Amino acid sequence: MEEVNVYNTYVTNDENKKIYYLDVDEISDFPDHPYHVIEDESLMELSESIKKYGVMVPLIVRLVDNKYQMVAGHRRKAASILAEQYKVPCIIKELSDEDAIITMVDSNIQRENILPSEKAFAYKMRMDAIKRKGGRPRKNNVVPLAHNFQKKTSRQLIGEQVGESQDQVRRYIRLTYLIKPILDMVDEKKIALRPAVELSYLSSESQGILLEVMGQLDCTPSHAQAIQLRKLEEESALCFFTIEQLLSEQKGNQKEQLKVPLEKIERYFSPGTSPKTMEKTILEALEMYYRLKVQERRKK
Repeated sequence: MEEVNVYNTYVTNDENKKIYYLDVDEISDFPDHPYHVIEDESLMELSESIKKYGVMVPLIVRLVDNKYQMVAGHRRKAASILAEQYKVPCIIKELSDEDAIITMVDSNIQRENILPSEKAFAYKMRMDAIKRKGGRPRKNNVVPLAHNFQKKTSRQLIGEQVGESQDQVRRYIRLTYLIKPILDMVDEKKIALRPAVELSYLSSESQGILLEVMGQLDCTPSHAQAIQLRKLEEESALCFFTIEQLLSEQKGNQKEQLKVPLEKIERYFSPGTSPKTMEKTILEALEMYYRLKVQERRKK
C-alpha cells in the first residue's frame, strides 16, 4: 500500500484508514460520556508510553456542526495532554448520533475495572440508541425490539456483546435512577448491586431521606431491607420514621463493631506497620492482659 506524508495528515489509498493529526483543543468530549477519565496509575503509565512511542491507536472522532467531537479515545487524549503531546492521530468517521453512541460504548465496555455507574449509563445510552435504530415496539410486545437484529431485545443485544445476561443488563440500567450520593456508594462498594436495584424504585425524595438516615445510623440496607423499603414506597408508607425503624433492625449477619481511629494507636507501632499486623498485636496483648487478670483473681 502506497503511503504519503502530507503536512498534518497521514494518508493511505484507503479512505477508511486516513489518519489526521489534530490538536487536542480541537476535539470536544462526547456529550454525557459515561466513562470517567481518572488520573490513576494506569493513565500515568499510558502517558509515559505516549512520551516514548506516541499514540499507537488513533482516536475516533466525528464532525458535528463543523467541529470535531470525540467518539473513542478520551483516555488517550488525556494521557497525551499529560505527556505534553498536543497533536493526536485521529480517524474521522461519518456517524449518526446513534452509531456514535454505540461506537463510543463498545470501544470502552471491555475495559477492566469499570464502575457500576459507568456500566449503568453506558448500557442505558446504548439501549436507547439501539431502540432508535430499531424502531418502535410492536403493539403486542411491550418490550421494544431492535428490528434488523434478528428481533432480539436491546437488552439481549447488549448482554451478548458484553457477556452478561439481559437481566443483569436491566439491573445495571436501573442504577441510573439512583440519586448521585447513593450511586457513589454503589461505586464505593458500600451498597451491593441487588439492594441498589431495589432502592432505584424509590422516588428521589425518598432516596434523599434514606441517605440522611443512613448517615445518622452509619449503616446501609441489606437486600431484604431494600425490598421492604420498596414495598413501603409502593404503599405510600415510606417516611423518615419508617426508614429509621427498618434500618435500626439488626441484619442477620450484622454484629456490633468497635471502631478505633488509626491515628490513636499507630504511635505504638513502628512506621509502616500494616493495620492487619496492628490488629494481631493488639489481640495478643489483650489475651496476655486477660490472663494476668485471671491470675490476679486466683491469688485473691
